[in-house]
Amino acid sequence: MNDDRKIRDGVTDFGFDEVPVAEKAARVRDVFDSVARNYDRMNDLMSLGVHRIWKDALMDWLLPRPSQRLLDVAGGTGDIARRWRRRGGGPVTVCDINAEMIGVGRDRLAQAGGDAGIDWVVGDAEALPLADRSVERVTIAFGLRNVTRIDAALAEMRRVLKPGGRFLCLEFSRPTQPWLDPVYDAYSFRVLPWLGRVVAKDEDAYRYLAESIRRFPDQQELCERMRRAGFEKVAWRNLSAGIAAIHSGWRL
Repeated sequence: MNDDRKIRDGVTDFGFDEVPVAEKAARVRDVFDSVARNYDRMNDLMSLGVHRIWKDALMDWLLPRPSQRLLDVAGGTGDIARRWRRRGGGPVTVCDINAEMIGVGRDRLAQAGGDAGIDWVVGDAEALPLADRSVERVTIAFGLRNVTRIDAALAEMRRVLKPGGRFLCLEFSRPTQPWLDPVYDAYSFRVLPWLGRVVAKDEDAYRYLAESIRRFPDQQELCERMRRAGFEKVAWRNLSAGIAAIHSGWRL
């Protein structure tokens, strides 16, 4: 059953399970409440630090400018926002549905000396608390797969972009090399839950995160959904043989 049909039937994916549409956001909040304090450390362990290279590649394609305001959706602990600011970008709004993640990010930024150019807001990707045509750039990194209605979130991110604005999504995707599949599966479904149990004290959360990657649209499908949401000049770049990908679209 495709995503649209599931939503019409009142259910959606939560990892490999199906849950009522009305329950998914709360379940996702529970997952990230549980892992918030260990989230950045787990990212380093899970990817052996490669997520930093992927996020730097996102910035390379984004080309931050002081005149541009960024909205980072599902911005969590502010990793993308801090990179944007270090690269010379203008003000940033970090928006995340999870107050615990926002709290961790705000506290860490304060401990590092703060940055008046970053503000934080708890908000839903499907109903962003920003005005129409209010920002020049929108990003979402490793967050779109946790959204209940992906198409609604894409439409919202386009809504808040100014004409000429750009959207970039960094997300896990489909490996392009068949030999990677068994290795990737073993790592995802054995190693990640084990790391979750040992480090974050929540094996189920990291099993869900591995499963959610498999349920996420592949590179071509995400491009098509971005076009249906109104983005133009849609393109993608694979990272690490397609384990992750960056998708780009413009509001013209």
